[in-house]
Amino acid sequence: MEGGGVQIAPVLIAALDLLGIAVFAASGALAAARLKQTLVTFAFFALVTGVGGGTVRDLLIGAPVFWVQDWRFPAACLATALLVWMTPVRIWSPRALDWFDAVGLAVYSVFGAWKSLSLGIDPLPAMMMGVITACVGGVIRDMLAGEPSILLRPEIYVTAAALASGSFVILLWLGVPLALAALISAIAGFGLRAAAIAKGLAIPAYKG
Repeated sequence: MEGGGVQIAPVLIAALDLLGIAVFAASGALAAARLKQTLVTFAFFALVTGVGGGTVRDLLIGAPVFWVQDWRFPAACLATALLVWMTPVRIWSPRALDWFDAVGLAVYSVFGAWKSLSLGIDPLPAMMMGVITACVGGVIRDMLAGEPSILLRPEIYVTAAALASGSFVILLWLGVPLALAALISAIAGFGLRAAAIAKGLAIPAYKG
């Protein structure tokens, strides 16, 4: 892309990053709400869910841990926790956590792959970093909440993250503009995860 497009794409990616943080933080806060926890627990759940995957990614690729370098990310997590805390529980759908998580999964898969590529990581590991970025926060949330990890359920989850990050890397390789590749890939990942939530789609389990 030339001219303004060079500036627009990074701005879009940065916005996706903050969106991913916020929706993952909301899923963490909703997990605390299910357990009827204190505001402190809401904030902790929101923070570790929001930044958990990105922290692991940054440590693996040798990058500065993003939220330590930029106050906006922990602030977004804490603000989201407070918002959920102040919102009457009756307005939340019983599956609100799943839907927030689905949005975060799609967005963060793309962002994790993009950041890895931008730091010189090869395409295949970059795809994997996208999956790690998207999934680890939810795994930590489930462990803290004492719930079975989504990774141990047959319902499609990691596959949706892999679709988003893999599509993004492949589209960039094919020469698709960054912003368009990010949008297409995030929609694809969200669509697959949404179908899994709505229709109960699952990968066949090992029969032994």
